[in-house]
Amino acid sequence: MTQTFDALVVGAGFAGMHTLFRLRQMGMTALVIEKGTDVGGTWYWNRYPGARCDVPSLDYSVPWDPELDQQWYWTEKYSTQPEILTYASHLADRHDFRRDIKFETTVTSAVWDDARQVWTVGTDKGDSFEAKFFISAAGALSEPNLPDIPGIGDFKGELYHTGRWPRDKVELKGKRIAVLGTGSTGVQASTAIAREADHLYVLQRTAQFSLPCLTPPLTEEDHAELRVRYPEHREWQRGSYAATSSNIDTPFGMHAFDDPKEVRFANYEKAWANGTAALVGVYGDVSTNAEVAQEVSDFVRDKIRAKVKDPETAESLCPPPGSYVGTRRIIIDTGYFEIFNQDNVTLVDLRKDPIERITADGVQTKNNTYPLDMLVVATGYDAVTGPLISMNITGKNGVRLADTWADGPHTYLGIMVAGFPNLFTITGPASPGVLANVIFSIDQHVDWCCRAIEHMRAIGATTIDTTPEAEAEWNAHAMDTVKDQLRINDENNWYMGTNVPGKPRSVLVYQGGLGFYRDRCNEIAEDNYRGFVFGYEREKASA
Repeated sequence: MTQTFDALVVGAGFAGMHTLFRLRQMGMTALVIEKGTDVGGTWYWNRYPGARCDVPSLDYSVPWDPELDQQWYWTEKYSTQPEILTYASHLADRHDFRRDIKFETTVTSAVWDDARQVWTVGTDKGDSFEAKFFISAAGALSEPNLPDIPGIGDFKGELYHTGRWPRDKVELKGKRIAVLGTGSTGVQASTAIAREADHLYVLQRTAQFSLPCLTPPLTEEDHAELRVRYPEHREWQRGSYAATSSNIDTPFGMHAFDDPKEVRFANYEKAWANGTAALVGVYGDVSTNAEVAQEVSDFVRDKIRAKVKDPETAESLCPPPGSYVGTRRIIIDTGYFEIFNQDNVTLVDLRKDPIERITADGVQTKNNTYPLDMLVVATGYDAVTGPLISMNITGKNGVRLADTWADGPHTYLGIMVAGFPNLFTITGPASPGVLANVIFSIDQHVDWCCRAIEHMRAIGATTIDTTPEAEAEWNAHAMDTVKDQLRINDENNWYMGTNVPGKPRSVLVYQGGLGFYRDRCNEIAEDNYRGFVFGYEREKASA
């Protein structure tokens, strides 16, 4: 039996819950489909040791429940996964979201019926649902990227991907553990595991820049000060570049070499001591001027050398010349480099000693064998496009999204794909997504999409679509936002899709800033939804 709703939403993280909240306000019936057993999205799945948000807690909370802003108490500056999951669960309780969520269910197909102007959605449970609107609120970082390493299926010990960490406690004490990957997740996991493991091997494919995360307890005064001005702070977040504050007075927007060397390095030290990613924005041309980026990157390399006692290990931990801080996702850590001073931690530099295979009881590199009880895979995600393609979405004329995007994704505003009517992609390709505070990327998208649906009601439209021409124009603009960025030349950068072998190189994350993006989207809506195409009931269209 097919169940019918006004809208079907995929994912019960912050995007799915916000979407459900707005659809209810609009009087629409909606069902959220979630593969997990509860709400939380990213924070439900990423339970690995050390998981922590890299956006300040007081910024990383939903702006659509202002009463909760006045009530919720965050314990420290950068929240850990358990605390954020508790917050997400509280939102679900507070708004009774779970009654409209179908848990432990995975979307396996979504097909547009053009004659009836509805989406038909199937699941792994054998369900059949229909809805006028199909809204993907699946997180941009929700489809794990599994490494293709010979023998990985032969390993007889405990094997975990950080993005699918078990709900039950995983015992680390007394075990020989390897962490594969040194991105943000790998750095966090390694730092935490090193405190408990009998021995930890950090399998480093690529040396990474990481900045200190100072996360002091938050006080009543911290909360009281912001609660007074939360409404204006929220509006500032919506119009800012990344919707998060560094709490440091840096001369952002200036050219670094306008200042003498002693002033520049004083500013670098100030940003470093602040304990955030402020260093990357200490001058406006850190991300665009190779000479400036080299100086800032060398500054960080010297910090790494000062933290790590063994000179050879320190050099292996320093990204090679030509690598720049900020070209990849910013990593902030709570003592990562210091773990390599511990007797129970070994850095395995895979550039010097590559993995040949995984064996039943460990890792075999070209020159060494590492016996293991546990292998932790921290190789990230098939970002942004992976979750959408995995749903097997089929649009008009039987065209599959996977085929449409065979040469790389193309969208209009990151919100819609031509030929897929009434499909909205929250934080889709070529939108700001996780390059900003994702809570506010979600806020902007959900608000825009729901206002578009209200506009459809006002004009009597039954479908909304876009055109290949609008997509081409938007994708060209998205490329313009990155063409002067140094990260465009990084060959292993998930912002550009190059972390997954065979994935087409493209702009997965819009890099012109959330505030500018928001203004552009509003301008398009005010210009009679320029670039979008509205359809009407068959009878009205014929008339």
